[in-house]
Amino acid sequence: MFFDGERFGLSRPFRNFVLASLATICLATALLVPTVVAKPTDPTRVDRHIAIMVAALMDRRHLSEMQMDDEISHRALDMFLKSLDRMKLFFLQSDVDEFMAERDNLDDYVKSGDVKIAKKIFDRFLQRVNEQVAVAQVYIDDEHDFTLDETMIRDPDEWGYAKTKEELNERWRKRVKYDLLLELADEVPQEEAVEKLHKRYRGIQRNWEQHSNDELLEDFLTAITTSFDPHSSYMSPSNLDNFTIQMRLELDGIGASLESKYGETIVRRIVPGGAADKDGRLKIEDVIVGVAEGTDGEFVDIVDMKINDVVQLIRGKPNTIVRLEVMPADKSGRKIYDITRARIELKDSEARSEILERPIQETPATDPTASDEHSHAVDSIVPETETVENVTGKILEQQKGSNGPSRRIGVISLPSFYMDMEGRRAGKVDFKSTTRDVRRLLEEFNKQNVDLVVMDLRFNGGGSLPESVEATGLFIDKGPVVQVKGPDGRVQPYPDEEAGEVWSGPLIVLINRFSASASEIFAGAIQDYGRGLVIGDHSTHGKGTVQQLFELGTQILPLQEAPNLGALKMTIQQFYRPSGDSTQNRGVVSDVEIPYRTSYWEGIGEADLDYALKFDRVAPQPHDNYHAVSAPMIEQLKQRSAAREAKAEFFIKEQQKIDQIIKRQQEPTVTLNKEKFLAERAEVNSDKDQEEMFESLEDKDSPVFPMTPYNEEVIAIALDYLELLHEDNVALAK
Repeated sequence: MFFDGERFGLSRPFRNFVLASLATICLATALLVPTVVAKPTDPTRVDRHIAIMVAALMDRRHLSEMQMDDEISHRALDMFLKSLDRMKLFFLQSDVDEFMAERDNLDDYVKSGDVKIAKKIFDRFLQRVNEQVAVAQVYIDDEHDFTLDETMIRDPDEWGYAKTKEELNERWRKRVKYDLLLELADEVPQEEAVEKLHKRYRGIQRNWEQHSNDELLEDFLTAITTSFDPHSSYMSPSNLDNFTIQMRLELDGIGASLESKYGETIVRRIVPGGAADKDGRLKIEDVIVGVAEGTDGEFVDIVDMKINDVVQLIRGKPNTIVRLEVMPADKSGRKIYDITRARIELKDSEARSEILERPIQETPATDPTASDEHSHAVDSIVPETETVENVTGKILEQQKGSNGPSRRIGVISLPSFYMDMEGRRAGKVDFKSTTRDVRRLLEEFNKQNVDLVVMDLRFNGGGSLPESVEATGLFIDKGPVVQVKGPDGRVQPYPDEEAGEVWSGPLIVLINRFSASASEIFAGAIQDYGRGLVIGDHSTHGKGTVQQLFELGTQILPLQEAPNLGALKMTIQQFYRPSGDSTQNRGVVSDVEIPYRTSYWEGIGEADLDYALKFDRVAPQPHDNYHAVSAPMIEQLKQRSAAREAKAEFFIKEQQKIDQIIKRQQEPTVTLNKEKFLAERAEVNSDKDQEEMFESLEDKDSPVFPMTPYNEEVIAIALDYLELLHEDNVALAK
């Protein structure tokens, strides 16, 4: 419900981006679109069947071989309560004590298909939400003394549930005061801040009141599954549909990104080439207030409706009509737009490329103290649009005033390892695939005489295991890419079996703490083969487990006839690098670390998650060594990079931010004194470089690799790497 971005040193414009990135790591939680239904009723017969199947599969197939017993039951109750009330702002201790009387029974209930306990707990929660939001609305209008040296506990794990209503109300008084201070720190006028909080809290109440049966069952069963490990979860039918959409990068609808704000549905983006774009009438910032099916369907009022339910109404089969009642942003009066739905390609998650041209470094850089920065102000940028089938990139010619020889660096931005599973199963010739798209880009790089490729896997939360193996094979000859161990302890290697490399030149893999799962398979294999350099945050996320999707309908009927009962995404294997090391908890450690605050955020890595599985090793697999990286080379690259960073204003400020984050994480409370609070927030909100970096990653229409100070250092390392490869006479150097 609440995210303490201030603790991580995040300014407000992109806190939501971090939340979205975290969600990407758990793919099953993305793009939720539940069916429009009333708030939860008593569990149905279908709910019971789903619960029984989930319990049976977890008992039989989970990697840990744990059984659904009282230990799991204890964990699950705690996880379910956290999913509803993470900040301990709603339940009383007496509520929790009542639920605890059932803590030994949840496993037995689920095995027998009895999920009524979820409804019982949720009903009490909804009662508390209504009570406490009413209290909060009063506090919003109160006069607050911001000169007091009050504090609020940051971490809800540091306090128990409130024992009395008075104690709970006091928590809300401080919470309201904190939220008002956040608005004032963003220079929102007091009157406007008060109105925003009223709307926000009403929105919280409204969202929970509209929580559906499917959503509640998903919450409860996921509390059970995440008691085994953090990546096992139950997907509701609508969530399964959206998982499929995400993997195949296609959906049927109008092609518009929507946001719910204070009960209004606002158009935030029009997908290029989509139905709304071709129609031309719907614009960014327009407000949609009603939706009707077909040419004569009755309009549904969507004001105050959950955004997921709105999206469900707007989506539909291609070549069908949806009518939208719209309040245009230009205030021209209410309009009705009839738009014919179409199949929309979701290119935001596709691989994108860019070629950067840089002069060869003229100053000898073997002495790090003598090394000039490779990146200076750009005199001119001449964009040339380049299209590789469905992937659009740009070629940027960057000049620094010297007409000397230059290096061409190709950058591929890969947000996920995607694959159209349905298309592949059906034998579709042109099904969407990461490997296919990256192959096309690499082939174009070869034609364009690129000197080095950067694979940008920052914020890539993973995806398809086979795609990570096949994509790695584009850069190596033959050999093992990953090893997989199941519950029986047997280890199976997954090799690249295609001879030859599509790209045989120098390679850099760029990672951060949000690079997870399939990204770690790719980065770990490249590092083990000595095929390229891994740079970025200290390490990747540390997710070293494999999940399999069990569509529950197919457990009882053949695929063609199976009903959509949702799916169980279950951890069934752990993967290991060719060297035998797991990436679990530890991740892939960068050869050259570029200092950035994401390396220091708490709660981001796998090791910070509840019930994460442990790190271990298996026997290494024989594999080639390309000798493109050596210990002496890495040491030189580190020294040169550190010398540049010591003189660069961006990295000097970044180190100060890192120090602040470490200090802030050690402080158990946040001040509610306005003067002190605003002083702390001013430091965060003044961080324009960080804001530009995150906004460029969030804006899918931005350049693939915008020249932020951080990215300038990536290019500087790349130029150093090319120089050292040449000095060492490594065959990869072009």
